[in-house]
Amino acid sequence: MKNNIINQVIILSLIMIVGVYARKKDILSKEASKSFSNFLTNVTLPCLLISSFNYSYSQDMIEKARIMFAYSIIIHIVLILVSRVLTFKYPENSKKVLRFATIFSNCGFMGYPVLESLFGKIGIFYGAIFNIPFNIFMFSIGIMIYTGKKDLKTLKEVLVNSAIIATILGLIIFSFSIKLPYPLFTAMSIVGSMTTPLSMIIVGAMLSEIRVKDIFSGTLVYYVSFLRLIAVPFLTLGILKLLNADKLLMQIAVIIEAMPAAVLASVLAEKYGADTALASRSVFISTIISMITIPFIVMFL
Repeated sequence: MKNNIINQVIILSLIMIVGVYARKKDILSKEASKSFSNFLTNVTLPCLLISSFNYSYSQDMIEKARIMFAYSIIIHIVLILVSRVLTFKYPENSKKVLRFATIFSNCGFMGYPVLESLFGKIGIFYGAIFNIPFNIFMFSIGIMIYTGKKDLKTLKEVLVNSAIIATILGLIIFSFSIKLPYPLFTAMSIVGSMTTPLSMIIVGAMLSEIRVKDIFSGTLVYYVSFLRLIAVPFLTLGILKLLNADKLLMQIAVIIEAMPAAVLASVLAEKYGADTALASRSVFISTIISMITIPFIVMFL
């Protein structure tokens, strides 16, 4: 198991390096990287999610899905409250980035590939359930952290985002034991299987945009990396231990929370005038360090 985890992380890291190389050499342009990102979120990821629900109906799985949904709500509420305490002494612009990066992990671009590599389709199944509250919190509370005000329009938009729609469709397919025609299911599975390599290439391309100079200076990026990669996973583990959680659900939830800072942290920082440099560096540093911490967290579990 230990060697399998290390091998999977090495494989994902090597694919990410391909993205760095392709972007540095301009084989993959900035515009192409954005297009691939849109293609992933709107096509390959929904296909992966829908195909991951291709199980015979099981009351046990439905019950566990409900429990996972509740776990996600509890964990994110705790993180929202705890992040306020852990970042209160920092300047407002920095505090916004620190709170967002602490609460929200890169569960899309990196979470799903890691879950699939460790647990297969069942990992995607429960991961998709966990990420429904995650997305709602990120595009409501997350944006409120940056703006200091409510943004109901954005919340309405996230409720019709492709990942959530795909998850709902998958749940319908699962709940009613709908069998997709073989050619359709196979095509969807093949397209969905592109998500893992494509996501790591995109992450690599994003990281290549950050200037090496001054990336590693200062202490804040290491503080937020510690919170995101070590403190949050172990806090999640503690919460789920107290709730006497199912072992598989606990492992999946902790691994999702062991992912680096969400790429959206830097996008929103730029949009709402927060510390963009800190946000970009936090995403970069936490992603690099996660190559070491993710195997550690998984082996600990």
